[in-house]
Amino acid sequence: MTTMTIAKAINEGLRASLGADETTLLMGEDIGALGGVYRVTDGLQQEFGEDRVVDSPLAESGIIGTSIGLAMRGYRPVCEIQFDGFVFPGFNQITTQLAKYHARTSGNVTLPVTIRIPYGGGIGSVEHHSESPEALFAHTAGLRIITPSNAHDAYWMTRQAIECPDPVIVFEPKKRYWLKGEVDTQDPGASADPFSAHVVREGTDATIVAYGPLVPVALAAANAAAEEGRSVEVLDLRSISPIDFDAIEASVRKTGRLVVAHEAPTFGGIGGEIASRISERAFLSLEAPVIRVGGFHMPYPVAKVEEHYLPDIDRILDALDKTFSY
Repeated sequence: MTTMTIAKAINEGLRASLGADETTLLMGEDIGALGGVYRVTDGLQQEFGEDRVVDSPLAESGIIGTSIGLAMRGYRPVCEIQFDGFVFPGFNQITTQLAKYHARTSGNVTLPVTIRIPYGGGIGSVEHHSESPEALFAHTAGLRIITPSNAHDAYWMTRQAIECPDPVIVFEPKKRYWLKGEVDTQDPGASADPFSAHVVREGTDATIVAYGPLVPVALAAANAAAEEGRSVEVLDLRSISPIDFDAIEASVRKTGRLVVAHEAPTFGGIGGEIASRISERAFLSLEAPVIRVGGFHMPYPVAKVEEHYLPDIDRILDALDKTFSY
């Protein structure tokens, strides 16, 4: 076991994948000599060369389009989108080409493209640097979408995404890049299936489902609830598409209550899909309506007031109080 930050874990995952397969290559803006704006790719161009770690033009459409062509010729491109809000020039290629080509060719052509997107707020940045667009991509069939919340998952999810024959978007919680944790680089252990949810805290009275940057907040809320005598289970969703509804249902059947929390707006968000599915699948086990906690239905605010926009411990505790009031 090695202690490292999430950013370092991703770096090591990329290094391991580059070393294991010569068809793997990285593309993105400033990822080479600079090592990326978050230094996640630091040192990789020096180690593997400019042909394997490519500094691309400032053109997300070109990055995605080139990666599709490379995948069709047998490569495994890994694209970095510098900031979440920069992905939209490449949205067309991702949703109309990358996601659909496998089905369009009746399964004869696979596109093993990995797209890394730092996402979420809490870094005090300017407009278009703190988005949470995961629901826009989850609505498109043909894309797998995962998001780590800890260093161990960050290392193994990076490697597993690159090895997957399907297109995978890895949403990396930029606010948590420097969160440290233990990583076992020899054995994925519980992370063997990147598309499964994990119980990160056992409980009996209510379930909180969260993913990415909000998992530590959900754990802190559960710990605070425990001081009031409430046993709250926390489920790290990990995969946004597909969603591990079996794991959520099993937890809800045990606890009878569900709170879903994410940074993205609640309107049209992943939480709404989870609430609907669990209401269909475990209605008779629910003691209260499913409560959603998320951002507000508005453009992401300026840094000075973003702490009022982002869900915090108090908002999750308020949701727990509401579900216990029924």
